[in-house]
Amino acid sequence: MPRVFVQGRPVDSYPRLTPESRRGAVRRITEVGEEVLHKPCRDVTEFGPELAALIDDMFLTMYVADGAGLAANQVGVGLRLFVYDCLDDDGVRHVGHIVNPVLEPLDADDRRLLDEGEGCLSVPGAMMDVPRPDRAVVRGLDQDGNSLVIEGTGYFARCLEHETDHVNGRVYLDRLSKRERKDALRQVADRREGVFARRAAKQEALNS
Repeated sequence: MPRVFVQGRPVDSYPRLTPESRRGAVRRITEVGEEVLHKPCRDVTEFGPELAALIDDMFLTMYVADGAGLAANQVGVGLRLFVYDCLDDDGVRHVGHIVNPVLEPLDADDRRLLDEGEGCLSVPGAMMDVPRPDRAVVRGLDQDGNSLVIEGTGYFARCLEHETDHVNGRVYLDRLSKRERKDALRQVADRREGVFARRAAKQEALNS
């Protein structure tokens, strides 16, 4: 089986960092509580250089923050778009972007819920168990407006579901009980400073 899929297609090899990231600039990552994270994003209707540049910036920002996925509203842009560079449970790497993503509903027979640890770059430092289906199918477009269908299992399915939640105005804290949410926010208070120090060091290393 191929070890890397780019935009859902197998490739023989791929660099550690995407070519897009080498053209990008680091943007500030929004944090839970900011309005842009808590309302549904707008559909992308214009495809061109500005969209491509946003994707470039999102890839680099994701790498600096050691993320597996990043939605546009996490860099303050309320558009339905996310990027990802994520391993599935078999160690297969999945890389790409999806414009105007829609998560396809699956029959109960086609999936099972996994209650596993999940974090978020916009909830810095917190990690909580979140139940999600172990399989996901997302339909959308690429940056040129061509149709895309991306399927994932295991941790990659979780990534696709998490990022699609973002463009719908939801963070993973919205899937937790009130007590669990308080626990997550306590983790943020305790760990946020260390998270930002690591991001700054990673950015310096990538720039050198």
